[in-house]
Amino acid sequence: MAHLIHYTADGDRWDLIAWRYYRDVRQVPMLIAANPHAPNAPVLPSGLRLRVPLIPRATQTQALPPWRRDA
Repeated sequence: MAHLIHYTADGDRWDLIAWRYYRDVRQVPMLIAANPHAPNAPVLPSGLRLRVPLIPRATQTQALPPWRRDA
């Protein structure tokens, strides 16, 4: 699966990373699964290299309620 690389900064959290790349915090479990080397902690250490899987935009918008989907 294609992915991006994200290097954590001070204060990074799984939910913030999910929001930054997917605009959907429900993707946190996928991020954690793609990074078994990373701690499952409330705040991640800085300088950690994370894989951010690319998912099709259609998958992202289909998970949203109709009123949140782009036209």
